[in-house]
Amino acid sequence: MHKIILPLLVFAFAAPASAHHSFAMFDPARTVTLNGTIKEFRWVNPHVSLFVLADHPGAAPELWAVELTSPGNLTRLGWTRKSLAPGDKVTVEVNPLRDGQKGGGFRKLTLVSTGQVLVARLIDIEKNGER
Repeated sequence: MHKIILPLLVFAFAAPASAHHSFAMFDPARTVTLNGTIKEFRWVNPHVSLFVLADHPGAAPELWAVELTSPGNLTRLGWTRKSLAPGDKVTVEVNPLRDGQKGGGFRKLTLVSTGQVLVARLIDIEKNGER
């Protein structure tokens, strides 16, 4: 009986752990600031994503893919699926992808029109004195 239960328990606990990916692809030691326009805001599980057409002096805007945390985590921080919309002018701080592609892990966003700052971690809210 124990020979059957133990492998089942191992599998049961291993499956959820393997379903979530790491943020190791982003370089936490570097921050890149993007000034541009929201192209798309996807409010989906497991991670919300944002596509920004970043201004690139002397050239066409560059499309950057930005990964955030889950909709549930963002909701607890005051975000909604309508927090951002295509066409919004923004300044976004990201930890860039280690491989040099145009993407990053979200750190902070400022809406140019209102100055509203959006963060995705409670520690950032506390650091900015907003709570």
